[in-house]
Amino acid sequence: MKTILLFVLLTLISVFPQEKYKTFTDEKSGKIMLVGEITREAFRDTSFAWWYNSEYENYSPDKVVLDSIAIKSADVKIVIVLGTWCSDSRREVPRFFKITDSLKIMADRIKLISVDRDKKDLSGKVDSLNIELVPTFIFCRNENEMGRITEAPIETLEKDFNAIVWKE
Repeated sequence: MKTILLFVLLTLISVFPQEKYKTFTDEKSGKIMLVGEITREAFRDTSFAWWYNSEYENYSPDKVVLDSIAIKSADVKIVIVLGTWCSDSRREVPRFFKITDSLKIMADRIKLISVDRDKKDLSGKVDSLNIELVPTFIFCRNENEMGRITEAPIETLEKDFNAIVWKE
C-alpha cells in the first residue's frame, strides 16, 4: 500500500509542473506582482493584461532595422529580468515581444525572470546577473553575454538590439 501511494505521489509530482513563480501584493502600490521565472502567458492575467496588451498593440518597430536584426539573430538567446511593478518594464517588455514576434524568435530562446522591488527572484538566479535596474535585456550567443539593454534603450529597442547583435 505504501509503495502504491509513493508511486502515485511521484507520478503526480512529475505530471504537474512545479510552480516557478509566485504572486505577491506589492506593499507600495497594493497591486499584484509576479516574482520568479515566468512565461508570456502570465501577462494574460487581468492584473497585467491591461498594460501589456496596450503597449504591445501600439508599438510599431522599424521594419528596416528588424531586417538587419534577422540576419544576425538566429543563434541569440535573451534573458529578460523585469518587475511587473515597474513602469519601465511595463513599457519596454511588451514592445520587445512585438519585436521578437516580428522576427519569429521562438519562446525557448527567451527566458523571463520577474523580480521584486529588491531585484530578487525565488531561485536566486538573478543574484549572479548583476541586475541594478529593470527591465534588463541580456543578449547571449554561445552562452556568452554580448550586451544588455538596461531600463530603457539608448535609441529604440530594435536599434539597440541591432547594435548588440552586430557587435563583434
